[in-house]
Amino acid sequence: MVDRRKALLMVLIALLIYPNDIFGVNHIHHIQGGAFPPEFAAPISNLTVALGRDATFTCLVKHLGGYRVGWLKVESKAIQAIHDHVITHNNRVSVSHSDHTMWNLHIKNVQQEDEGLYMCQINTDPMKSQTGMLSIVVPPDFISEDTSSDVMVREGGQVKLTCRARGVPPPRLSWKREDGKNIVIRKPFAGSVLNQKSDVSGVSEYQGEELKLTKISRNEMGVYLCIASNGVPPAVSKRIFINVHFSPVIRVPNQLVGAPLSTDVVLECFVEASPKSINYWVKDNAMIISSQQHDVQAIMKSQFEVRMMLTIRNLQKTDVGNYKCVAKNSLGDVESSIRLYEISGPAKTQTAARPSFYDEEDEIVYGSAEMEKMENKPLSVDNTINGHHVGYPSVATPVPTVRMGKKRPAIASSKAEHHLVSNILIVFALIVHQRCQ
Repeated sequence: MVDRRKALLMVLIALLIYPNDIFGVNHIHHIQGGAFPPEFAAPISNLTVALGRDATFTCLVKHLGGYRVGWLKVESKAIQAIHDHVITHNNRVSVSHSDHTMWNLHIKNVQQEDEGLYMCQINTDPMKSQTGMLSIVVPPDFISEDTSSDVMVREGGQVKLTCRARGVPPPRLSWKREDGKNIVIRKPFAGSVLNQKSDVSGVSEYQGEELKLTKISRNEMGVYLCIASNGVPPAVSKRIFINVHFSPVIRVPNQLVGAPLSTDVVLECFVEASPKSINYWVKDNAMIISSQQHDVQAIMKSQFEVRMMLTIRNLQKTDVGNYKCVAKNSLGDVESSIRLYEISGPAKTQTAARPSFYDEEDEIVYGSAEMEKMENKPLSVDNTINGHHVGYPSVATPVPTVRMGKKRPAIASSKAEHHLVSNILIVFALIVHQRCQ
């Protein structure tokens, strides 16, 4: 039964391809209804198709009449189709035609094995044929086993990154930094020995499968992109992170900071470390944590730099002293000191008690910074009030804060304090007297 089917198939193919031999030329010419022999109207165009796309060969024929058009793959001599019938078992192949002049061979989802030379035949005697080439191009793809992954290196060391890709045509490989900065290439001078000076240059893009970085610094840490392209979209890129490790370093903009009492003051340190360090502030051998009085912040400036900020609110005498910013990672630790001292100057208004005879609008309150100054120097004296010479201190002269409640005025505890309060009362009485006049 199988042999019979094969025999029938062979007869069918013979009928389709060689009808002249079976029916005779005169009979075929009678079927054509004309004396013009068939011929090709235009050559077949060569095709270049990306892997996985569709390809279509078109064969243009004039005066076909009763002849047949067939398609053949030249290298394998495998018949693809005869007229309207697909012969190959490749289910991705199909045929179509229009008005017996345009004959198409369709190949869907082309694969690498589809590449080659295809022939369009007309079964005349002798046979007429023309060919078209199908070229398959393949977008780039990385060879994972030959391509570097993320790396870690100590500062001052060297790194060799490798990137390989396949594709048709062979891909071109280039390197770029993801952050847009230049890639630093160091090449030793001719005749120099190891560890001598190198020729240093920065390039925005480096060509080649291998990228070698020597004497690497922390500023070269980051993501490097290997880009593979061969003109067949899409181009592909591989991200490789170079992590440069180094022990912590602290930079202090101001190691000596002065501020008036009762003000807010900010201390800051800049820490560079990789891997990231543990950062904290210390005063009097005690770690400072965020509270109502202290605000501790850490702001990332880059992938390896942190700005440490310590805000001290409402500065008091007990806050004055030495502060340390400390940074620690697995490679080491470091600390740096900042000395905070008190200076004279305008202070924030702070709550203070006052004599019961003061109105709210007349309140004058001086900070404790002025109090310290007043303790060590005599009061300044203004000898005139409305042009009259008097020997009493002016109310405008800064005086120490006197905490006096409205219900219970404070009582001077010393002769100096008693004298000071008396002077203020006398001056107040003189002002009232002048106004009444």
